[in-house]
Amino acid sequence: MKYIGAHVSASGGVESAPVNAHNIGANAFALFTKNQRQWVSKPLTEESIRLFKERCAQYGLDARYILPHDSYLINLGHPEEEELAKSRAAFLDEMQRCEQLGLQLLNFHPGSFLNKIPLEACLDRVAASINGALQQTAGVTAVIENTAGQGTNVGHRFEQLRYIIDRVDDKSRVGVCLDTCHTYSAGYDIVAHYDDVFSEFDRIVGFDYLRGIHLNETKKTLGSRVDRHDSLGKGLLGMDFFRRFMQDPRFDNMPVILETPDETRWADEIRWLREME
Repeated sequence: MKYIGAHVSASGGVESAPVNAHNIGANAFALFTKNQRQWVSKPLTEESIRLFKERCAQYGLDARYILPHDSYLINLGHPEEEELAKSRAAFLDEMQRCEQLGLQLLNFHPGSFLNKIPLEACLDRVAASINGALQQTAGVTAVIENTAGQGTNVGHRFEQLRYIIDRVDDKSRVGVCLDTCHTYSAGYDIVAHYDDVFSEFDRIVGFDYLRGIHLNETKKTLGSRVDRHDSLGKGLLGMDFFRRFMQDPRFDNMPVILETPDETRWADEIRWLREME
């Protein structure tokens, strides 16, 4: 079974996110547990935590299919020690917020080397950052999102994802989220070579580590390494790709999250996807 939703607003408090997910017909969702463009936010209140859990239960939204995303400011591979420490502290706070909310996953972009250190040194720092956060938390899996490879961002090659995983001490609490737009932009032709790409992913990373999907169309060409999402039916992947994805059991029983740019279309996009299943 596919669990489909979108990255919904948590404006007004995290407790609003389950309501927003329910209103678009979702049985999965993503959210920010704090302001994604600030380093420090107020702690979650007991009232917000209680209401979040109550509303998830009310609408049948299982924690296994909720994929929160961390702040865009965080760079777990930052080449400078002060900024790296700041990112690690913020990431730990994000993990602890997930613990408080009873969530099991935290999705994040691995980081950037900023042309200041070698790529592998950046990947080593990402892995060390994950290890530090896992040692100070319990029950939350760190979910590495593949990137489009824009600028100096790491994580656009399957080999880089595997490199990080290999250096994480607790393999039971690390996983991967594949973004379909990022995958295509990074040079993996999931349209013309669908089976080959996902076989390559399985060989290098392993489906055992796949914890979620960001299901997005793309505006940019194969291998562009530019991250530009589009609405379903408007981009270069095409509806045949999404139909094939929806009928692929390898992507069952995990959160499948839309980050398409027009939120007024989300309910329709979820309905279209379900019709393809």
